Amino acid sequence: MTSSDWTAVARVGEIPDQQCLRCDIDDEPIAVYNLRGEYFAIEDRCSHDDGELADGWVENGCAVCPRHGARFDIRTGRVTAPPAYEDIHSFPLRVVGDVIEVYDDRD
Repeated sequence: MTSSDWTAVARVGEIPDQQCLRCDIDDEPIAVYNLRGEYFAIEDRCSHDDGELADGWVENGCAVCPRHGARFDIRTGRVTAPPAYEDIHSFPLRVVGDVIEVYDDRD
């Protein structure tokens, strides 16, 4: 992976604590979350019915789907509460200076 494989999505401080920023990388929706100054990126898609997680809220380190309440660990993408049973993808993320970058490693 080279530096050109990473996509700048935001600057440190632009995403409030316990909130997220929705972005697209290669036409795929990704939600970038700030958890007390640590940043994480997961698919912006509930594996239960494709709801947009960025429209939900953060609770105990989990993204809560606004449609039916499925929960996903923001750090790993692992499903933690039904009605979803399938994990979602967690993307590599790094901070370079004050720029938050995400790498789409699904290919």
